[in-house]
Amino acid sequence: MSITELFAKGGVAMWPLLLLSILSLSTIIERLWFWVSILMNEREIVNRILDSAQQDWEAATDMARLASNQPIGRFLHAPLKLRNPDPELFKLALEAAADDELTSMKRGDKILEAVIALSPLLGLLGTVVGLIISLKSIRLGDLATTSTAGVTTGIGEALISTASGLIVAIVSLAFYRLFQGFLFTQVKVFRKAGNDLELLYRQDLQRRAENGPVKSTVVRD
Repeated sequence: MSITELFAKGGVAMWPLLLLSILSLSTIIERLWFWVSILMNEREIVNRILDSAQQDWEAATDMARLASNQPIGRFLHAPLKLRNPDPELFKLALEAAADDELTSMKRGDKILEAVIALSPLLGLLGTVVGLIISLKSIRLGDLATTSTAGVTTGIGEALISTASGLIVAIVSLAFYRLFQGFLFTQVKVFRKAGNDLELLYRQDLQRRAENGPVKSTVVRD
C-alpha cells in the first residue's frame, strides 16, 4: 500500500496531521541549522576572546564585536562595550545578555511542544471517527458472519490516523529533547565563559589599583 493510499484511508484527521508534520519538519530543519552554526565555532570564539582579554581588553572587545553574529560573541561583547564598568555592572551585563541569548535559543520549542501534544490527540480523534463510521454499518444479525469483513477492514484503516499521529509526535519529541540538550550545554558554556571573563576583569582591576590609575582599555564602541 502506497503512502498516498494510506493517507486517503486515514480519514479527515490526516490533513491536520500533515499540516503539523510540515510545521514540525520545518522547525526541526531551521533549529538544526541554527545549532550546527553555533556549535562549529563557539569554542574557538571563546578561546580567542579570553586569550586577548589577558593581554589587551581593547583587542578582546574588537574580537567580541566581530563575533556578534554568534550568541556567544554578543554575550561576551555586552560587558566589554561598557566604559569603565565596576565589577557589579560588568557581571550584570553578562547576566542580562545571557538571559536574552538563551531565551532566543528556545525559539521553535513552543511549536514542537504543540505538535507533540496535538498529534496523538488528532490521530485518536481520526480513529474514533473511523470506528463510528464502521460500526454504524454493523447489524446484530450480521455478527460472526462474512458480511462483517468489511467492517473489520474499516476498523483497521481507522487505526492509521492514530499510528500517524504517534509517529509525528515521536519524531518531534526526539528532536525536541535533542534541542533541550543543546540548550543545557549552552547554559554551561555561557556560565563558564562569563565567569572566566569576569575573573580576568576583576584581576585586571586589582592589578591597575595596585599599580596606580591607568587608562582603561575597556571602551565603548
